[in-house]
Amino acid sequence: MFKSNKQSNSEARTGEVNASSSINLIGAGTVIDGDVRSVGDIRIDGTVHGNVISKAKVVVGSTGIIEGDVNSQHADVSGMIKGKITVSELTFLKSAARIVGDIVTGKLVVEVGASFTGSCNMGPVIKDIKHADNANTAQERSAI
Repeated sequence: MFKSNKQSNSEARTGEVNASSSINLIGAGTVIDGDVRSVGDIRIDGTVHGNVISKAKVVVGSTGIIEGDVNSQHADVSGMIKGKITVSELTFLKSAARIVGDIVTGKLVVEVGASFTGSCNMGPVIKDIKHADNANTAQERSAI
């Protein structure tokens, strides 16, 4: 689950670690006030009052709570999210999931028992999550 502390020769020479293979964990009982950004996977079993942005996968455990927007490539949700979810590929709502907000995703899987209140748009999604906010703002301007 955790990456070894040993660096390869190329990492030692450049001083860089491959961040996309990292796994980040916000444990149960931890509360974060503010946005969380990650290049690698992130698992949330605690509470985040702010947006969660990952270029990889966001996992919200059964004790996890996010009060803010989620932007990622993949998402597995067992906990609660109050905010907009934007996922470029697959969103998986497990049976314990509680969602209050809109979902924009490439594909959606919903297990029996999951609760979802909001609208859902499925299909091709902006591939570059980093520019999702700019694209959403442009779409809102064109709708006016």
